[in-house]
Amino acid sequence: MNAKARVAEILASVKKEGRRELLEHEAKSVLTAWGIPVNRTELVRTKEEALEAANSIGYPVNVKICSPDILHKSDARGVKVGINSGEELKHAFDEIMENARAYRSDARILGVTVSEYVPPAREVIVGGMKDPTFGPTLMFGLGGVWVEVLRDVSFRVAPIDRVDAEEMIREIKGYPILEGVRGEPKADIDALVDILLKAGRLTYEFQEIEEMDINPIFTFEEGRGAKAVDARFILSST
Repeated sequence: MNAKARVAEILASVKKEGRRELLEHEAKSVLTAWGIPVNRTELVRTKEEALEAANSIGYPVNVKICSPDILHKSDARGVKVGINSGEELKHAFDEIMENARAYRSDARILGVTVSEYVPPAREVIVGGMKDPTFGPTLMFGLGGVWVEVLRDVSFRVAPIDRVDAEEMIREIKGYPILEGVRGEPKADIDALVDILLKAGRLTYEFQEIEEMDINPIFTFEEGRGAKAVDARFILSST
């Protein structure tokens, strides 16, 4: 199955269930199909499956509640990061499940996601939206406080070419952080260009994607790539 058919299949499955927002493992499946690197993530339903997934992925791992009714996982205390052993994982599984039920007793709980732990790195965000005037639009910026408070972002109408992607990266005020400051190595700009090109094509090819938020993307030093560790997609209601 080619990339376009695989993404279409995932989106159709979500729509069939009457949902507009993709769950974490679904969003990462879309990115993987489209060639955007993500941290390995598996949906599991039991502690035994969680242990198998963690052994396959390799410790440390992250664990998050998976429920279409709990979209803000941290609010529900449904996230555990950097779990280093099977015993710790079993405890985290039980605690997350209990917290989720206490947060919303009627929530549909599909299980938890077990994902590869990625060491912190420089964070960026790539977003997409359907602008009422310009249509599919792509956004780039540094992650964390830069995007939440300072709104240090750049925009282009999708799809974009390599020159557009390079300009989007260079024109944000925080670009020197990616270039390397205080002796830090330069970030892998080529990897970010590749992600921007693919994300722009994704929002253009699938205009039923109303919002896309790939955040954070951990960006490693030059030559070592970048990896999305979380993503959010909202589909149009029509």
